[in-house]
This record gives sequence, structure tokens and C-alpha cells, in this order.
Amino acid sequence: MPRTTTLHAVTAIGIDMGKNTLHLIGLDARGAIVLREKVARGRIALRLANLPPCLIGIEAGMATHYVARELAALGHDVKQVPATYAKPFRQGHKNDFRDAHAVAEAVQRPTTRFVPAKTNEQLDLQALHRVRSRLVSERTAVINQIRGFLLERGIVVRQGLRFLRQQLPDILAKRTDVLSPRMARIVADLANDWRRLDERIETVTDEIEALAKSDDSCRRVMTVPGIGPIISSAMSTGDRTILGRISKRGNGYLRMLFMQAARVILLRPANWPKHGFGAWLARAAQRLHPNVLAAALANKLARIAWTVLAQERTYESRVTKAAA
Repeated sequence: MPRTTTLHAVTAIGIDMGKNTLHLIGLDARGAIVLREKVARGRIALRLANLPPCLIGIEAGMATHYVARELAALGHDVKQVPATYAKPFRQGHKNDFRDAHAVAEAVQRPTTRFVPAKTNEQLDLQALHRVRSRLVSERTAVINQIRGFLLERGIVVRQGLRFLRQQLPDILAKRTDVLSPRMARIVADLANDWRRLDERIETVTDEIEALAKSDDSCRRVMTVPGIGPIISSAMSTGDRTILGRISKRGNGYLRMLFMQAARVILLRPANWPKHGFGAWLARAAQRLHPNVLAAALANKLARIAWTVLAQERTYESRVTKAAA
């Protein structure tokens, strides 16, 4: 088939993203493959510049937002397809062209959920969250390593960051009976790493909080009990947020944050009525394991937060409404 005829026959394109090379599959109106190419990442816009506007599906992943904006600027209808929704359409063993073909099939289905293209500001905020998450993980690893080294020398510290932070200077100064000079130096170096990570986490957190407080959507979400700048800004990094149930199929980072928020609320039963959760939480606490109760409350908080975002309003508990 001549190249020009092929170009005009294409109605849907699936793109499998690679670090340097993109694999394209183009389908015509009958679903037959009329385009099959490998294109360098930097040349994708040039390759599709002369193609009549069509539906393009890109497997969502690394650096797809930039490519999606480039292709949308050419007049194409660009959708980012999560790999979960493309997988059922893959035929045969996995390879790049079959993945692209699966994306081309999935992007045409009305039930496929797409990843919204993010603005540069949203990508900046998302990057801040990812940096903070990595720093917190590194800090946890350092703290666990300190605890492990101390346990090997018979030194037990009560669980919790503040207890280890308070007792560590005294341990290094006074427990020379079990800590060799080398081990004391190793632990002291780890304590310095901990302090540096604390400073970086605080800096990134302050920046996230400042951005959240300046955003109307974040301020509305922060009216929900247990939700502060971190969760509200994490929810606002996309044009459309679909939370659904707190399950392993959802966003793992948001799930972790909502679970933390739920556990904080559960620590203060006296505040449950004020939040509008009093009767429901009291009954649930009598029959559910604490971990199950936390998951149930996290699920409820997620649904409330989604409603607040979708309806563009603030949260008002039943207690607040009754007082009004």
C-alpha cells in the first residue's frame, strides 16, 4: 500500500513507549493494521506531523505527558492508556509491537479509563511528592539500620522516632561498654545522615504545603478530617481523580497517605463526634480489628475527599450542619 494511502487510512494509533525508541501500530476503520514502525523518541512529532488528525493511544508511563502534549498540539486526540487496560487486548507473547497493537485496540473502547495529561505545574508538584517519598524511605532505612546495630549490641530502644532521637546521644556517650569506638562512629555517621534527611524532608514538605495552601482545590480537601497539605496536594496532581476503594489496585501512595490519616483520627476518640464519625466509628470499633477499622475509615475519607473535589465544596459534618 502506498505511503500516502496508508497515512489517510489510519484512524487509530497505539504507541508503546520506550526510553529511546517508540513502536507504532496504526489501524484503519476496519481494525486492520496499516502502519507498523519504530520511531526515535525525538522524531515522533515529526513523523506524525503530516498525519490527518486521528485517535492516538499512548501506554501511560515515563515521560508520556510530554509526548502526549506534543501530539495533541498537532491536532490529534491523544489518550494515555494504563497498561492494565491494554493488557487484555494483547495477542500472543509480549513484545513492543504487540503492546502497541493492544494500546490501539484499548484506546477505542468506551469503557477504558485514561490518564489525564498533566500540566507542567502538576508535574512539578508530583515530582515534589516523589522526592519526599524517596527521602522518607531513605530515612526509614537509616533508622532501621541504627536500631539493628544497637540491637546487635544488646541496646533496645522503645519503638518510635522520637524515642530513638532522644536517647541516641546518651547511648553514644555512655554505652561504651558495649559499643566499640568503630561502631560508635558508624552509628554517629548514620545519625548525621538522619539529620540531613530530616532537613531535606522538611524543606520539600514546606514547599508542598505552600503550594497546597495557595490552591483552591487543596484548601477545600483540607476541610476533610485528617487531611492536610500532603494528601490534598497529592490528590490534585491530575485533572481528574478517581479514588474508588482503598485497594491494591489503586494508587499505592494515596492509599498509604489515607491510611496514615485514618490512624491519626483513630488515636483521638474524643474528636470523633466533632468530625461526624462518632456513632459509626464507635460501633465499628467494637466489632472490627484495628487494622480493618483503619482501612474502613481510610476508605470513607477517600470517598469524602473525592466528593469534595468533584462537587467543588467544603466538607461539613452533620454536627456542623445541625449547629448551623
